[in-house]
Amino acid sequence: MGKRDVRWERTDGYVLRLARREDVGAYLDGFEALDPEAVRLTGSAPSYPREAVRDFFLRCVDDPTRYDLLVIAPDGRVVGESVINEIDWEARSANFRICLFGPAARGRGLGTWATCLTRDLALDELGLHRLSLDVFSINPRARHVYERAGFVVEGVLRDAIYLGADEGYCDDVLMAIVRG
Repeated sequence: MGKRDVRWERTDGYVLRLARREDVGAYLDGFEALDPEAVRLTGSAPSYPREAVRDFFLRCVDDPTRYDLLVIAPDGRVVGESVINEIDWEARSANFRICLFGPAARGRGLGTWATCLTRDLALDELGLHRLSLDVFSINPRARHVYERAGFVVEGVLRDAIYLGADEGYCDDVLMAIVRG
């Protein structure tokens, strides 16, 4: 199944669109702006080798079980990603994740905008039945966005995420939306 080329633009010039191979340089530059808050709230490593990120990005672009969408600022910088991954076409289910790479992209409604568009792509355009995600309990802002987008808590993995010696553990909250 070929990927549908999708693109949306906000009135302030931000764009959400399907990632392409030629985006690799802009993606790498954007991903390198991943700040400590994004790392903490998503469970990412503090840094990744540039070559590994490049190779992963290029594999994702070609992977038929994923839709990697880029959040692009009006000046052309990649400031985040919204991803449908682990697509099971037979079961019509997938996983969702989103990350805004730095503080300049947060607090603008970009996360809500990208979440809702990605949800609609998954359920309406791709015909998926179920879209699931997990969110750390230390990220109430993201959980609020997901709830506003129609995701429902299905369970909690208590103390499943180790944040380090200073913070200890937090819960991993499992959420999903099912096409009605």
